[in-house]
Amino acid sequence: MPLANVLREYVDACFSGVWIESDEQREAILEVTQLCREETWRLAVWDLYRGVQFPLEPATETATTDPLAAVGLAHDLAEPVQTSLVVLVNFHHFLGSAEIIQALAHHVEQGKQQRSFVVILSPQAELPRELEKLFVVLRHELPSREQLAVIAHELASGEELPTGEQFNAVLDAAAGLTRYEAEGAFSLSLVREGRLSPATILTLKVQQLQQTNLVTMRAGRERFADLGGLAALKSFCLRALRPQPPDSPVQPKGVLLLSPPGCGKSAIAKALGSEVNRPTLRLNLGALMGSLVGQTEANTRRAIAIIEAMAPCLVFIDEIDKGLSGVGGQAGDGGVSARIFGTLLTWLSDHTSQVMVIATANLIERLPPEFLRAERFDGVFFLDLPTAEERTAIWKIHRAAFRIQEAESQPADEGWTGAEIRACCRLAALLDVPLTTAAQQIVPVSISAAEQLHQLRQWASGRCLSAHEPGIYQAPVSTKRRGVRLDPSAN
Repeated sequence: MPLANVLREYVDACFSGVWIESDEQREAILEVTQLCREETWRLAVWDLYRGVQFPLEPATETATTDPLAAVGLAHDLAEPVQTSLVVLVNFHHFLGSAEIIQALAHHVEQGKQQRSFVVILSPQAELPRELEKLFVVLRHELPSREQLAVIAHELASGEELPTGEQFNAVLDAAAGLTRYEAEGAFSLSLVREGRLSPATILTLKVQQLQQTNLVTMRAGRERFADLGGLAALKSFCLRALRPQPPDSPVQPKGVLLLSPPGCGKSAIAKALGSEVNRPTLRLNLGALMGSLVGQTEANTRRAIAIIEAMAPCLVFIDEIDKGLSGVGGQAGDGGVSARIFGTLLTWLSDHTSQVMVIATANLIERLPPEFLRAERFDGVFFLDLPTAEERTAIWKIHRAAFRIQEAESQPADEGWTGAEIRACCRLAALLDVPLTTAAQQIVPVSISAAEQLHQLRQWASGRCLSAHEPGIYQAPVSTKRRGVRLDPSAN
C-alpha cells in the first residue's frame, strides 16, 4: 500500500507520533506533501541544513537549526479545527538528549487533542525506550515493478526499450533499487550499451549492496553440470522454482541442506541461481550484529526488506548453525542472537514473496527444534558422501577443469567428498604430479571426523530427505573401524 494511504489511515485514527523508515526521503516528503495538499492539512518540514520549510505555503521558511525548537512546531501549528503535520528529517541523530525526548513525548501526547502530528523521517527506526509506546513505525516501500516500469519508459524509448521477457529481465534486475538508484542504473545502461540491459543494472546493484554489507550478491557462473551427483536435490529445486505467476499463492520457501563439510551444500546453492536465472543473495548473519542497542534488530529488518524488494531471488545462508549458535542463551549477547532467530523464523514462515532460501548446516545439534518444523522450509535434505557412481562423475568434471589426462590413473577414493576430489585434481595440476601422489596430501573427512559423520548420519536417518535419490534418507551400513561407508553394491 502506498505510504500516503497508510499515513492517512493513521492520521484519521489519531496516531499523533509516526516514525517513517525510508531510504528515499525526498520521495517520502513528496508523497506526504501531496497527501497534505489533498486533505488541506498544514505541513512543516524541518532538517538541520535548511531549517523549517512550509511546502504548501508560499515563500515561508525559517532558518532554525535548533532541534528542540523544531519539536515545538507541533504546538505552534496546532489549531482547533485544523490537522497539522511536522516532519522531522533524520531526527534520530538528536534522540540522545533527554530534553528532546521529553519534548517529543509531551507534544505527541498533546497531539491527540490538538490533531497535531509529529512525523520522524529516518533510514531506520531507533526509538528510545521512552518513545517506543508513543510512535507507530511505518515503512516507505521501495518502488514496485510497475513504478520501475514507469521510470524505464520515461528514460528510454524505441530500440532502447526491450519488450516481453527481456523487459521483465530488466525489471527483475532493477528490483530492490531506490527510484534514484534505478534512474542512475537505467541511464548508465543507455550510455554503456545504448539500451536497457540487465547486465549493467546488476553491476550497479552489486555495488549498492556492497555498501550495506548485510546482503551481498553473488555473480558466479556455476551450473548443475559442474556439480556431480545430488540428482534428487537438483530435481526438487528446479521443480520448486518452475515459473509461477507473480500473484500465485504457491511460492517456494526454501531448503535446509545438512551434511559433513565438502559434500556440495554451498556449491549447489551457488549453481542454482545460474540454473534458474535468478540473482543469488548471500545473507551475512555476522554482519547483522550491531554494537548499539537496537542496531542488530534494525539491521535484520533492513536485510529482510532488501531481500523482499529484490524478489524473485535466492537467499543463501551459509553455515546457519554457527550463525545461530547463541540462540540457546549461552552466547552472552543479552539475547540478541535469540531475537535475530525469532525474526528469521517469523519471516521464513510468513513470507509469500518469490524468495527461496537455501540454508546450510554442518552440526544439527546447534539448531533449535522449532527451526526444522514444517513450513519453515519446503524440505530438509541430507547430503551424504557421494556414491561410487557420483564420484566417477565428479572426477570427470574436475579432470576436465584442471586438464588432467583421462588415461592417468586415479587413487582409491572410497569415503571421499567432492571437495576432496577437486582438491586432489587441483594439487596434481599445481604441483605437476600424478593424482596418486597428490592424493597423499588428502585426509578425507570420513577419517578425520568419522565419529561426527556417524552421529550426523544416525540423526538424519529417517528425518531428512535424501539429496541423492527420491525419498527419505536411510543411513548406510558403516565400518566400525573408521566409520567409512561401504560401497552400496556390497549391501
